Amino acid sequence: MEQLCKYGTHRVIYPLGTLPQSAEKLDNNMVCMDNEILIDVKTLNIDSASFTQIENACDKDIEKMKEMILDIVKQRGKMQNPITGSGGMLLGTIREIGKDIHKDIKVGDDIASLVSLSLTPLKIESIKAVHLEKDQVDIVGQAILFETGIFAKIPNDMPPHIALAALDVAGAPAQVQNLVKKDDSVLILGCAGKSGILCAYQARKSAGPNGKVIGIIHHDTHMDELKQLNICDHIIVGDAKNPMEIYNKVMAVTNNEGVDVTINVVNVQNTEMASILPTKPTGTVYFFSMATSFTKAALGAEGIAAESLMIIGNGYTKNHADITLNILRESKEMYDLFMNRYGKE
Repeated sequence: MEQLCKYGTHRVIYPLGTLPQSAEKLDNNMVCMDNEILIDVKTLNIDSASFTQIENACDKDIEKMKEMILDIVKQRGKMQNPITGSGGMLLGTIREIGKDIHKDIKVGDDIASLVSLSLTPLKIESIKAVHLEKDQVDIVGQAILFETGIFAKIPNDMPPHIALAALDVAGAPAQVQNLVKKDDSVLILGCAGKSGILCAYQARKSAGPNGKVIGIIHHDTHMDELKQLNICDHIIVGDAKNPMEIYNKVMAVTNNEGVDVTINVVNVQNTEMASILPTKPTGTVYFFSMATSFTKAALGAEGIAAESLMIIGNGYTKNHADITLNILRESKEMYDLFMNRYGKE
């Protein structure tokens, strides 16, 4: 093992010279180094694109999903789906703190990691439960956070699993706050999911009463929930893999003008053009989804002579944890929805 590095390169087994996220295998020996934090992990909140891929590959068979997750971690030393490349985040309790770590934490604190599982050394002793309805996996295991790894203490005013679900996608609504301006028209693809509803809420807040928020959902299962939040001017049922369908439906509710900002938070592939087509030439497309092919987005935009600004989703934005948790504090309707979906352990 090489000299300790704040970015965690000392945990990389191969390829040497890479950072932990791009490495194919990490050392997941759960001995806390001087610049690390050792965590007893309770729950993995697996990235939606990754969880969906595992779920589909295993035909929703819980035991097969457990085997697949255990195999990924055994092979890689971390929870990084080899198909999607994505990870997720964790909920756990601090067990040990390296002597070179100088942060406002102590042993016994409950935290949620705000860095991806795709770069987090992880060892799973056993899987206790797989929750299909909320992309979460309860485990007995340990994980390592590096010196530069960010995290959030679990607040005492909401249940841990609600906070975990919201913090998993905290970067998305925080970026919406930065991107959406007063009176903007905003399109949210994947509006019924947890990142979608949080983004729609923030878009409504940022765009104001004269702005327009349009939500795209794949089916009407969550239509009533979305309506009760009262954050969308239009809710459209459509297939984001069919770009012309989405384009025509969005044009119909925007007087053929398109939208200023498009937020893509879907968890399936081939939705790039459904995001780009309805966006104004001067607009912005924010791809938060880990299912996005940035090759398809770039070449597809070129192919239709679209010059809208396209932004790669980054799970970190300054103050993103506070911004997202405050949405749950501001909106009783949002809090109740999260409690209904994610509050049960």
